[in-house]
Amino acid sequence: MADLNLLTKAMGELDEDQVMSTISDFMASNPSKEDTLKMMNACQQGMAVVGDLFDSGEYFVGDLIYAGELLTKTIETIKPALKGESSAKVGKMVLGTVQGDLHDIGKNIFKSLAESAGFEVYDLGIDTPPEDFVNKAKEVKADIVGLSGILTLASESMKNTVDSLNSDGLRDKVKVIIGGNLVTSDLCSFVGADAFTTNAAEGVKICQGWVK
Repeated sequence: MADLNLLTKAMGELDEDQVMSTISDFMASNPSKEDTLKMMNACQQGMAVVGDLFDSGEYFVGDLIYAGELLTKTIETIKPALKGESSAKVGKMVLGTVQGDLHDIGKNIFKSLAESAGFEVYDLGIDTPPEDFVNKAKEVKADIVGLSGILTLASESMKNTVDSLNSDGLRDKVKVIIGGNLVTSDLCSFVGADAFTTNAAEGVKICQGWVK
C-alpha cells in the first residue's frame, strides 16, 4: 500500500511527478477496491489542501485549474481498479454544482466514484439553476439528485433547488444528497435534503443504500 500521507502532500503541492509515480506504483500492485478508495480519499484530502491555499492567497486560479487537471488524470488512472464485477446500472443520478458556485473538484470526484459504483450520472456542471435540476430529474426519471457547493451562498441555492423539486411534485420521488466543505447536519435540515457528506466515498455509500 502506498504512503497515503505522501500522496496527500504531493497533491497539495501540485507535484505531478510524485503523484503519478505513486499512483502508477499503486496500480501495478493489483490493488483491492478498498485500498483504491483509500487512495482516492487521499487525493481528495490533497485537493482540500489546494483549496485552503487558494483561500489564503498562496495559490491562484491557474493553480486551481492545474489541480483539477491533475485530479482528472489521477482519477482516470485509478478508475480501472474501482470497476465492479457487474456493469449493470444501479440507479440514475442528476448531479451538479448549484447556482452561484463554480467549484467542481469535489463534484468530479463524487461523479467518478458514483459511476464506478454503477450509477448512471447526469452531470449538469457548475452554476446550475434549480430549474435545470428539476428538468433533468424529470427527463431521466432520476432516483437521486446530488447538489454540490463550497461557497456560503450555495446554501440558499441548495434550498431553492430542493424547494423547486417540491413545487414540481418531484421531492417524494427522489433522494437528495448535498456535498461540499460547508455542509453540516444543520445545513442538511435547512436545505431539506435527505443526507449530506464531506467525503465522496461515504456519499456514494449512502446513495448505494438508497437504491438497494
